Amino acid sequence: MLDVNRHENIELLSYSEVKEVSGYIGNYKVTVEKKPRYVTDECNGCGACTEICPTYLSNYFDEHYGARKAIDIAFGQAVPFLYDVHRDTCVECFSCVDACELDAIDFSQVSTEVNFVVGTIIVATGWDLYEPNDYGYGLYDNVINQAQLERILAPNGPTEGHVRRISDGKKPKEILFIQCVGSRDTERTYCSGVCCMIALKNARLLKEELPEANITICYIDIRTNEKGFEEYYKRAMGSDIKMIRGKVGELIEDPETKQLKIRVYSSLTDEIIKIDADLVVLSTAVLPSKGTQQITKVLGLDVDKFGYLTESHFGLMPQETKSKGIFIAGFAQGPKNISYSVSQARAAASKVAEITSPGEIDIELITAEVNPEFCISCRRCEKDCPKGAIKIEEIGAIVDEINCDGCGICASSCPTLAIDIRYYRDDQLFAEISALLED
Repeated sequence: MLDVNRHENIELLSYSEVKEVSGYIGNYKVTVEKKPRYVTDECNGCGACTEICPTYLSNYFDEHYGARKAIDIAFGQAVPFLYDVHRDTCVECFSCVDACELDAIDFSQVSTEVNFVVGTIIVATGWDLYEPNDYGYGLYDNVINQAQLERILAPNGPTEGHVRRISDGKKPKEILFIQCVGSRDTERTYCSGVCCMIALKNARLLKEELPEANITICYIDIRTNEKGFEEYYKRAMGSDIKMIRGKVGELIEDPETKQLKIRVYSSLTDEIIKIDADLVVLSTAVLPSKGTQQITKVLGLDVDKFGYLTESHFGLMPQETKSKGIFIAGFAQGPKNISYSVSQARAAASKVAEITSPGEIDIELITAEVNPEFCISCRRCEKDCPKGAIKIEEIGAIVDEINCDGCGICASSCPTLAIDIRYYRDDQLFAEISALLED
């Protein structure tokens, strides 16, 4: 991130949101809203403002297990390294203003808009975690998810890497992982793709932190299909991590001890296993991020039934979207691990370089043409066009020749034969057929 921030050809707009995009490949007009930090770029990150700030709130970066001040930095490796003010919590005592020697705190800041023109766009809006309403999540203190466990295990986390029970701060002796929470069910049939390896990795880290603890993973099936993953799974099995192939049927908290009493059916041994756990970790489903939902509306892109952005063709054009010059990468398209996301991002960047480096773009001459005299504005073509390249206006159907691929779907669906494909008109085809038959 530091290299990105320092690169002379990269402009990083943090704490910003894309509000509007118009235009076409090579000439996309983008409007971005820069939200106020109430701290200017003169901030050098000395931390004097944070030291004097009297107000605390939970730190979202630590999954709300740690605390931060009303004026603070998001996390130690934040880029750019600028503090920001949480105005909903700030009591406006202005102690931070007095403490700042650079006069870098400005409570008069408001949102501003930045407008610029780009040739291409890559959407990589990441993912969010599913918040379950079962297994006592959000109700029982000692039921957490993998993201929360990651922050607890982190050396710079709220407990400096030492794992403790949330309810009483004691070391857990019995830890249970539950896989596929919210995924691979009737609502979300897909596999999140990363949960198995995250659970195995965190289970091994827990074993190093708590060698005497009993760690059990309840799973439907372990999916370790990437290079080296199966070997990692075998090493985890060899480190005394128990595996139960089955679904948890019951999880109840003892209100006095906060112990979690679990019943799980093992499909391999055909028995019901009872576990008295100190800590339960849920591997919850990954979801399209809120940013993915927002950018979908701004760019007019298509999504699948789960909300992930759809590509032009899964096998042949996995980075392209229906709009020329707009590409997708990473979790915005669907669940995938880090290596897959990186390779897809490289492919998207390669596509962008292929388009932008020549300085000009070749457009297909074979596009749809509309005869306005025959068009009755029935909107069938607009609905059927996979590229969204036809819009109905007052004068009838209008074709966006830049995004039109000349596929002919609109021509075949038009009830009045008002649409033809340039260089593929019916009379041309009939003439060719007649010529062939004469021979």
